[in-house]
Amino acid sequence: GTAKVCGFDTRTQSEEVRRRIGYLPEHNPLYKDMYVKEYLRFVAGMYGLSNKNAKVGDMIEMTGLEREQRKKIGALSKGYRQRVGLAQALIHDPEVLILDEPTSGLDPNQLAGIRELILSLGKEKTVILSTHIMQEVEAVCDRAVIINKGHIVADDHIDLLRRKVSGGGRRITVEFKEDIDLTSRFDIEGLEGIEAEDSKWIIHSSGDVDLREPLYRFSVENDLTLLELSSEVFQVEDVFRQLTQSS
Repeated sequence: GTAKVCGFDTRTQSEEVRRRIGYLPEHNPLYKDMYVKEYLRFVAGMYGLSNKNAKVGDMIEMTGLEREQRKKIGALSKGYRQRVGLAQALIHDPEVLILDEPTSGLDPNQLAGIRELILSLGKEKTVILSTHIMQEVEAVCDRAVIINKGHIVADDHIDLLRRKVSGGGRRITVEFKEDIDLTSRFDIEGLEGIEAEDSKWIIHSSGDVDLREPLYRFSVENDLTLLELSSEVFQVEDVFRQLTQSS
């Protein structure tokens, strides 16, 4: 069959499809000698927008560029350049926004700002985010598609992906002051596996079983000094590694 985007035939209505898509590539192709407002007016003209000044003003406000709007793009930080890139991708009000590694190379403050902006955009538009940074997926995505060697190996909501791969299990980190081989000493229902990681032990449990209390009792009964005991659900990075390594 013929591929369709936003309800339009990509073969016969490609121009209309492009009008409904905004795109920010990984290497943001900006004209660094142009001023922010000048560049956005230029992009608005390319799309044939009749209300260019109003659109530029809206984009500057939406992307937080008010203080930078009269600067040359080449004088902006990486974070603000990314905001200019988002503004150009949004200026024609697309239904779908495609972002390729939008937070690459940003410092923590810039990262938080761009993530917040992407989250706000996702309330009104379909945002497709391409990234190898799994923390990015955790922070801004509701659904993940994992591709391995050109083949889709997973496509589901984040929480469901975790549950499918982990069986809904937990991962518990425990550390004792004493030197002890936990693999031969600790065995209880719901235990899926134990592995050593430096001076700590990583314990996997099945289902919704929480082994923290049994581990605490084990430490008391064996006169052990408990330095750390924490629990976490599987992360998207765990899902990605398991699916791509086994595929």
